[in-house]
Amino acid sequence: MIEVARALLLFGLAGLAEIGGGWLMWQWLRAERPWPFGLLGALVLMGYGIIPTWQDSPHFGRVYAAYGGIFIVLSLVWGRLFDGFRADRWDLIGAAICLLGVGVIFFGPRNP
Repeated sequence: MIEVARALLLFGLAGLAEIGGGWLMWQWLRAERPWPFGLLGALVLMGYGIIPTWQDSPHFGRVYAAYGGIFIVLSLVWGRLFDGFRADRWDLIGAAICLLGVGVIFFGPRNP
């Protein structure tokens, strides 16, 4: 159970770094915020590139495939908290399907 919690924590941190860094870049380039937003965004995005390497799985493709589902859910949450976006039922159903996929991809039983 500790391994599952650790994996989900790392996925969450990676998601916050990717979405937060992308949001900062968006603020700089699209919302005309000052250049430090872009610099900070670039640094946070660099952290996003590092965090998934801390997963226990040695398989890059599996880590990033599972992370994709977490990213979708976190994107909807970020949109609600920072941009006032309200997910509709289809967004929520799609996100639930993605989380099911995360479970199957990353936590499904494997032959050793």
